Amino acid sequence: MRELIVSLFPIYYERYIEVFGGGGWVLFHKPPNNDFEVYNDFNSLLVNLYRCVRDCYEELQNELMYVLNSREDFEKIKEMLDKETIADDVKRAAYFYQLIRYSYASGLTSFGSQPHDMRSNFPVIEQAHRRLAKVVIENKDFEKLIRQYDRPVSFFYLDPPYYDTEKYYKNVGEEGFRKEDHIRLRDTLISIEGKFLLSYNDCEFIRDLYDKPGIVIESHTRINNIKQRYDNGAQFPEILIANYNLHEKAQNAPKQMNLFDSKNDSSEEETD
Repeated sequence: MRELIVSLFPIYYERYIEVFGGGGWVLFHKPPNNDFEVYNDFNSLLVNLYRCVRDCYEELQNELMYVLNSREDFEKIKEMLDKETIADDVKRAAYFYQLIRYSYASGLTSFGSQPHDMRSNFPVIEQAHRRLAKVVIENKDFEKLIRQYDRPVSFFYLDPPYYDTEKYYKNVGEEGFRKEDHIRLRDTLISIEGKFLLSYNDCEFIRDLYDKPGIVIESHTRINNIKQRYDNGAQFPEILIANYNLHEKAQNAPKQMNLFDSKNDSSEEETD
C-alpha cells in the first residue's frame, strides 16, 4: 500500500509533513530527496524514541545490548512507562522499544512470548538513524502542527486513527481521538494552502465528512496486518482522500518513445 501512496504524491512540494507519524512507514519508504521533512506524533514515548534514534543511537543500542525477554520484565517496564517514572530520555526510549518488540503484534499491551534477540535490530536502528538525520521530529496536536507548517509548497500525509476504532489506539490525544477530532481534522485540512493526502477506513461517516468541492476520494484495499497472522491475504477497504489530482504524476510522466508510432503515421499515406 505504501508504494501506491508514494506514487500518488503530488509532482511538486518543498515540505513533507507526516502528521500521524506512528511507525513512519511512509516516511521511511519515501526517498529523502531535498525536501524539508517533518515527522509528528502525539505519543510522547514514540517521539522520544525517534529523537534518540536520530541523535544518540549508539547510547540507545548500549541500553538494549543485554536486555532480558521475560513476561516479568515486560510487565515491569510497562508499569514504569505508564507511571512516567523514567527521567533519562535514552533509558525511556530503550524501555519503550523493548515494549514494542516484546508485545504481541507490537500492540504494547500483552506479552508476545516469542524469543527475540534485541541485537538483531541494531542494523535497522542504524539505518533509521541515517534516514532521520535531517528530519524535524515534533510532538504536537495535529491542528497546531498543520497550522505551523502550512504553506502553498507544503504537502501533508495523514494516517489518523480510523473512525470507530479509536479505542485500539493509545496516546493519540489528551482525551483519546473522538468524533469531534475527525471533524476538527476535516475543518483544518479543507482550509490549508498546501496539499494533503489522507488515509482512512472506508465508512459512510468519513465519506460524508469529506464530500466537499475540490476533494477527491478513491477506494482501495489494504492488508490487515493483525488478521494476516491467522488469515493469509486478509484485507480491508480503505479510502484515500486528497485536495489535488491523485494521478497528476502519472499523467505528466514522459511517454515511452516508440519509433513506429506517430500522430502522422506515414504508413497511412499512399505512396506511388
